[in-house]
Amino acid sequence: MKCKSIICLIIISFLAQGCNELDDGNYVEPITIYEKINGDWGLMNLKMVDEYAKANAIEPNEQNLSTLFNYDGFKIRFSVDEKMKPGSYEVLGDVPPLFEPKGYWELSSSFQQTNASAVTIYLYSDVQKTLLTDELRLTSIPGSNQEMEIQLVRGSGGTSFISYVFKLNAIN
Repeated sequence: MKCKSIICLIIISFLAQGCNELDDGNYVEPITIYEKINGDWGLMNLKMVDEYAKANAIEPNEQNLSTLFNYDGFKIRFSVDEKMKPGSYEVLGDVPPLFEPKGYWELSSSFQQTNASAVTIYLYSDVQKTLLTDELRLTSIPGSNQEMEIQLVRGSGGTSFISYVFKLNAIN
């Protein structure tokens, strides 16, 4: 009986020692927002928000533009290179332009912010990314649901007066 107990303790000690080895696998690069945004996005909803009316509790302060002015055909393509660095973007569909319909883009951060602030999508007219044409706020980053939300804000003198909120879904 004593012999069986000793053998059992020896086996348990070998098993416990085997659990101390770390095997975390191979290192892989973290997933960036660029990877999540890469591809074609179709419009689910486009909302125009009167920021002045909203701030002063005046109704109505929003209007759905999704079915007006051909916006139901709105698509946007964000492309990246093989190293997941931003490339060009292009608005597809016969829609009135709210921002430059084609150019180059990059993000203010490759990763989601820990302080809950929105990541900014900078839009440029040149490949060197020196001529900024507009900024979009990435207010909802794509996840498992393959949806994202971007916001275009128009203002004057540091005060926002109107914004356009694009709710998009992946179509690639």
